[in-house]
Amino acid sequence: MKIVHTSDWHIGQMLCARKRHEEFEAFLAWLAALIDREQIDVLLVAGDVFDTPLPGNRAQALYYGFLSRVAHSCCRHVVVIGGNHDSPSFLNAPKELLRALHVHVVGAASGDPAEEVLLLRQPDGRPELIVCAIPYLRDRDIRLAEAGESIEEKEQKIQEGIRRHYAAVAKLAVEQRQSLGVSIPIVAMGHLFTAGGQTVDGDGVRELYIGSLAHLPAAQLPTAWDYLALGHLHVPQKVGGSEWVRYSGSPLPMGFGEAKQQKSLCLLTCIEAGIAVTLYPVPVFQPLESVRGSWPMIVERLRALVAAGSRAWLEVIYEGEERLTDLRERLEPLVSGSAMEILRIKNSALYTQALCQQQADETLNDLDLYEVFDRCLAAHGIPAAQQIVMRHTYQEAVTALQEADSQAE
Repeated sequence: MKIVHTSDWHIGQMLCARKRHEEFEAFLAWLAALIDREQIDVLLVAGDVFDTPLPGNRAQALYYGFLSRVAHSCCRHVVVIGGNHDSPSFLNAPKELLRALHVHVVGAASGDPAEEVLLLRQPDGRPELIVCAIPYLRDRDIRLAEAGESIEEKEQKIQEGIRRHYAAVAKLAVEQRQSLGVSIPIVAMGHLFTAGGQTVDGDGVRELYIGSLAHLPAAQLPTAWDYLALGHLHVPQKVGGSEWVRYSGSPLPMGFGEAKQQKSLCLLTCIEAGIAVTLYPVPVFQPLESVRGSWPMIVERLRALVAAGSRAWLEVIYEGEERLTDLRERLEPLVSGSAMEILRIKNSALYTQALCQQQADETLNDLDLYEVFDRCLAAHGIPAAQQIVMRHTYQEAVTALQEADSQAE
């Protein structure tokens, strides 16, 4: 049996207000071709299918078109879990229809862990794989709020709730395999932030809960399954050095901070000795390039990219000491006539350290809602100790609003 582990597609994501539908379409076409070429039996998508809870029509068309194509391929099963960017109700809405195509969707925890244990069968009805499909666990799924709790107490309860939920699902899966009387693999899926997980600046990955103590240590994850397919972190990586606990990473760079990463999928092959894991590189569908340094360094690099025929989307970060107020006007002629496009300009010389104000060339499209709040804190001179508490409160408010939006759909 061959299984592909992927995650964090973020279909519909925009980069500096630039839509990326062509990239997502190219990736999904490539993935469908890979499934045919490698004769993949099971596809696992470990959360963050979409970038927003309410994806646009084009993003939805790409998703459902891909599932329809895969359903008519050699791939016998697709399992999709919800991530923190996904709306559980939106993902779950067509789940009964998709089940007829052997697409299994678990958008959110239901309260019954047994609903997250899926038994997949061969065409002749014989059991072939047990999948523990654990979606992103929201605060309300794993913790009872109590008045007067400290931030540390909330974090500890979240961590314990995650550990308890994963252990309960693992126990049910082992019991089911024992009841079947056949030795079939158990593969788990999850969407969470493990302690020590690697991220990069500009990847869009945020804390899932309030504070970093909610990162689950690898030692607290169950060991009953043969492989754990994780989503949320965009850098492909092992967890705790284990070959069988991995983040596949995002297939596309979600920001310029990921531009140099080699994106990949995890290709699992079930053999008698267990599961063999191979990283399968994902092509670059739209190059991204971050050009930074003094003005002469920027000019030299841009000229080299033009000469090489690059079609990259560019982020230009000016770090020279000379104050350049006409940076955009200077840059445009350097890329004019090429296939490159400048999406973001950062002019470090125009920062005033006391206020951390926006650069002249920076717009709200360059910032996410957390960066805007950080700018506000700095601009108003909030002491560092108070900033920590205010960030916690702000994140709680944002999380509550996002969950309320999901429930209202």
